[in-house]
Amino acid sequence: MNIQKITTLVSASLGVIGLIFLALIIGKGDDAIEMSAMQGDFGTVSYIIYLAQFILLITVLITLFFSIKNLASDKGNLKKSLMSILAFALVIVVAFLFSSGEETPMQDGEMLSAGGARMVETGIRTFYFLTIIAVGAMAFHSVKKLIKK
Repeated sequence: MNIQKITTLVSASLGVIGLIFLALIIGKGDDAIEMSAMQGDFGTVSYIIYLAQFILLITVLITLFFSIKNLASDKGNLKKSLMSILAFALVIVVAFLFSSGEETPMQDGEMLSAGGARMVETGIRTFYFLTIIAVGAMAFHSVKKLIKK
């Protein structure tokens, strides 16, 4: 049995299980589900959520496995990937160094710690730095193309 047949059977099985759970949810009705949820019983909906999480887990694991397998089989791509990861890590480190955290009150009355605020600011600064790098790279290559013509 080849991988395509296995994939087809597993996909069809998960699809049928999903349809069964959907039929249970539709059969029970909105009002009954809402009343059960108010009492803390999420049973009917929980099954389809668990199925979705299981499918997501399978997808992520397979994707990671084949990505790592393909990277390990080609030394040139592995080196390029590691350089990209290191460059991304460098951007995060620079963003972290530029960030400063101070305790901040949140809407629910809790306090966001200085470390938490610094992490949020690091994420925002990382986004800004990556945006600037991307726009700069596009502009550089566009100007370079115009000069060549």
